[in-house]
Amino acid sequence: MSELWSGRASAYVESDAHREGEDLDLLVEWAAGARTALDVATGGGHVARRLREAGLEVVTCDPAPGMQPDVVCHAEHLPFDAGSFDVVACRTAAHHFADVAASLREMARVAADRVLLVDTVNMGDAVEEAERLRDPSHVRNYTDGEWRELVLGAGLGLDDVRFLAHSFDFEAWLARTGCEGDDAERARALLGDRVADGRITLDKIAIRAVKGG
Repeated sequence: MSELWSGRASAYVESDAHREGEDLDLLVEWAAGARTALDVATGGGHVARRLREAGLEVVTCDPAPGMQPDVVCHAEHLPFDAGSFDVVACRTAAHHFADVAASLREMARVAADRVLLVDTVNMGDAVEEAERLRDPSHVRNYTDGEWRELVLGAGLGLDDVRFLAHSFDFEAWLARTGCEGDDAERARALLGDRVADGRITLDKIAIRAVKGG
């Protein structure tokens, strides 16, 4: 799987869906006042870039060496001491994690102050099927309620929860994972009116969780 993601590295660096967005701006806002941060499953490195621009010292980690992280590791096993970072952030990656609960517990363990999360929220079975057709590495998206349970189960407190609509280029979304032909057409049909004028709109959840909450 790491080889698959390494092969996608340049596409995620250039991705319009990842390099900008209201959710990315929100993570920067929520990280204010922190000095150090860990960017989990950094992918194209967009969270790390923005946090560094905001003045934070950032360490990146990712299981795919091709993403050029500072540390190669899975989110379920973060090789850092407890409380190593003021902020731990993870954006648009958790739906790929084999064990999202274990990942959240690890993020909570290595965070000294807060954990910041953004991911696509569960939008029903049709969208889930489309996601798997487009990218077989997709495990699943989680509902608002499931996210709240996961955060609380990791021993964190819910400080803020926001819902955002994220719109970006549909064909580029398919191309990043090599989805084409019948699979692409089926995915388009399953997504219905979420695809319009060449763009796809997906719902996201953003969570600011705190230690000792």
